[in-house]
Amino acid sequence: MLRSLQTAATGMDAQSQLIDNLSNNIANVNTIGFKKSRSHFNDLMYQHLRAPGMSTSIGTVNPSGVQVGNGVRLSATDKVFTEGSVKVTEKDMDFMIKGAGFFRIQMPDGSTGYTRDGAFQRSSEGKLVTSEGLSLAPDIIVPPETKRIDVGLDGTVTASIQGEDAPRQLGQIQIATFVNPAGLQSIGRNLYLPSSASGEAIVGNPGENGTGNLSQGELESSNVNIVEEMIQMIMGQRAYELNSKVIKTGDEMMASTNQIR
Repeated sequence: MLRSLQTAATGMDAQSQLIDNLSNNIANVNTIGFKKSRSHFNDLMYQHLRAPGMSTSIGTVNPSGVQVGNGVRLSATDKVFTEGSVKVTEKDMDFMIKGAGFFRIQMPDGSTGYTRDGAFQRSSEGKLVTSEGLSLAPDIIVPPETKRIDVGLDGTVTASIQGEDAPRQLGQIQIATFVNPAGLQSIGRNLYLPSSASGEAIVGNPGENGTGNLSQGELESSNVNIVEEMIQMIMGQRAYELNSKVIKTGDEMMASTNQIR
């Protein structure tokens, strides 16, 4: 009897973690460059009351045996890096990667972070920075007298300078890709860090070696599908309720046993 209570408890815990993951997806439905997470579950170890293939009599064996499971657990959550929809802003410092790749961001400790959020601004030093002031790597410094910057599909950045007839080249935006982007470590603030599962970053110019092209004046919206998330939430809620009913049923069976005289 206790086995059913413990098994159902693992089910309730797993569905609770599923709802937590779905709530984070829904909360970030309007976050630029956000990638939804997907939950994966594994069944727990089995108790073999009778092993498959065990002899039942001379010359015969049990074809299936008796194996009783002990529940479920959340085994992994991975980011789904499908491309989000296009949000047109027409701002010259808004960029979108159309295809695979990440912008490289200089972290305060000197390491490199990665993001799909291409909403950049100009710092007091003229650098292109994120909304939190982290610099795009390598540095792109925009002169104060710049009227407009332009970015090509290959990441080449040029500026129209007041008083200058010809555009001035400011630098090159580089894109990083990973063998396994699902293995990146999410640290919040729209940033990822590489891990042993993701592999090292492969850095190149946009449009080269399978990386995406850059598009100026556009941003990538979240890839969260509200309808899909709501369906998953309903399924998770119903599974949670069913597991709670299993616990209630087990409790009632134990109460019936206690009342036997």
